[in-house]
Amino acid sequence: MRPLLIDRFGRPVDGLRISITDACNFACIYCHREGVISEEERAGGRQMRAEELGRITRLAVELGITKFKLTGGEPTLRPDIAEVVAEMGAVEGVRDLSMTTNGSRLAELAYELAEAGLMRVNVSLDTLDPEKFKFITGRGKLDEVLAGIEAALDAGLRPVKLNMVLLRGLNDGEIWDMVEFARERGAILQVIELVRPPGIPPGFFETYHADLRDIEAELTEKAIRIVRRQLQDRPKFFLPNGAEVELVRPVHNSSFCAKCRRLRLTSDGRLKLCLMRPDTLDLLGPLRSGASDEELKAIFRRAVELREPYYRPGRTEQS
Repeated sequence: MRPLLIDRFGRPVDGLRISITDACNFACIYCHREGVISEEERAGGRQMRAEELGRITRLAVELGITKFKLTGGEPTLRPDIAEVVAEMGAVEGVRDLSMTTNGSRLAELAYELAEAGLMRVNVSLDTLDPEKFKFITGRGKLDEVLAGIEAALDAGLRPVKLNMVLLRGLNDGEIWDMVEFARERGAILQVIELVRPPGIPPGFFETYHADLRDIEAELTEKAIRIVRRQLQDRPKFFLPNGAEVELVRPVHNSSFCAKCRRLRLTSDGRLKLCLMRPDTLDLLGPLRSGASDEELKAIFRRAVELREPYYRPGRTEQS
């Protein structure tokens, strides 16, 4: 299907990243709490229901959006997570339905989610060291996450991608251990540069930010093949031992913005135009007020009209 939604910067939109809950059972030190809603909104029942997510998915597909990623908070904390996946997966035209998760509940849910229609998962795993894991996530649940990764692989949720946020002085000495861990399981390692979202504590970014240039040079030297993914211009390295590693640079990266093909939907049903900006358009309110399919599609179209890159070529400051 050709993209039907193209913004004024020539960027097609064919992906929708949906936060389905703001709840989380981890307290990661770098979390920018993308899906958080207020206590007032939660009390007002603003969390999207499974059948509402099914309708939103159908409308998005009719507009040419075919790739969907479920996020949170932690999406597996929703009691109806399998129903959410089934509602969305049943929509004809969905080409990719994936989930980003901390993995803590995958051991019990992976098979049910695969049967419901989930295709693949990204699992956050910053370290293999239990003490570092507890420091980074605020929870001593490394064993549960590792079991969840094995369950996801066994359930056929492939490819499993392991998301490693690189943190200077914490896990930057573990990259090659992580590469080998992923290779042994047929998973893909994504090494992610720490993002600087609004509202983080002063000095946090300066303390933990690690540049990816050194690891990119090492991977370039070792790789037998390098490709660049169209989405956000990510380099992917294929190593002689079968390992696959991707580097993700969302910080001060005009290529990331120039090739962004996603909208985001917050857990209270608002279309978020950019990860780094607060601007939103309410979708759930009109849906619950009886808006027609065409009226809801118009909100999607307006969101795409308003999109603009946060970073521009040659600039490192907010546009």
